[in-house]
Amino acid sequence: MTYDRRYPAGAAPRTLLAIGETMAMVAPVTAEPLATAETFLVDAGGAESNVAGHVAALGHRGLWFSRLGADALGRRVASQLAGRGIDVSRVVFDDAHPTGLYVKDPGTGVIYYRRGSAASHLSESDAEAVDLGDVAVLHVSGITAAISASASLFLARVIARAKAHGVSVSFDVNHREPLWATDEAAPVLLDLARQADIVFTGRDEAEGLWATSTTAEIRALLPDVPELVVKDGSVGATVFTGGDEVFEPALVVEVVEAVGAGDAFAGGYLAGLLSGAPVSERLRAGHVRAAKALQTTRDS
Repeated sequence: MTYDRRYPAGAAPRTLLAIGETMAMVAPVTAEPLATAETFLVDAGGAESNVAGHVAALGHRGLWFSRLGADALGRRVASQLAGRGIDVSRVVFDDAHPTGLYVKDPGTGVIYYRRGSAASHLSESDAEAVDLGDVAVLHVSGITAAISASASLFLARVIARAKAHGVSVSFDVNHREPLWATDEAAPVLLDLARQADIVFTGRDEAEGLWATSTTAEIRALLPDVPELVVKDGSVGATVFTGGDEVFEPALVVEVVEAVGAGDAFAGGYLAGLLSGAPVSERLRAGHVRAAKALQTTRDS
């Protein structure tokens, strides 16, 4: 059995549309501290485009929409994403605002330079322009709600449009504390999760936001979400669908850098969903993609 399951033989690939900010990412080539590293990688990094890339790698169509600056970094980001098999044909290049940037410091975290970026100027008019005609799944995350008031309105509107068009909405909670305080984020993220068809959250993330200490308590908080995926780090992940519960242990790997592993898991899981794989196989595909991401300083 392969856990990188592609769509069934003879069946056409399906489309996932991922929406959210992607930035230029700078990281040491090896897992060295930022202050002493001498060789760096300049790559594209963003939660939602990472998911689109993993979906594309597994044989489906990964489409990504956002705003990028009409600058060298924006063109580089678009080119790098296209090189991963992601369809970037709908991206808007913004002449007035720059592409965001972030820097990885292995073992310490991430430094963001994204305030006032092109993606932070996403608006409700952008949401109205999004073409949902061939989309099976819309994938978004809580990061978009955090980067600006207009982007938050954009997110709410594009989710509403997807639901009106019968498109399944996948939502990764993705709480980023540097972007907004927990007490501000918690009710907004909970409301967004309750609107989605598929929700991804970490057990510890949910505990920090909503004071839920177990997977069962998270399910009790989100009882009406058709497909709730709760990740528990190196332990494994649990999926709740209706009254059913399926757990799959994580793979044991040597971790180089953890950033991007959650996106890889979501990408593997959603590719399995698009292929019609059962829940247990979706979970295994998610763990396989996450394991690959954990062993590199890249985001995908």
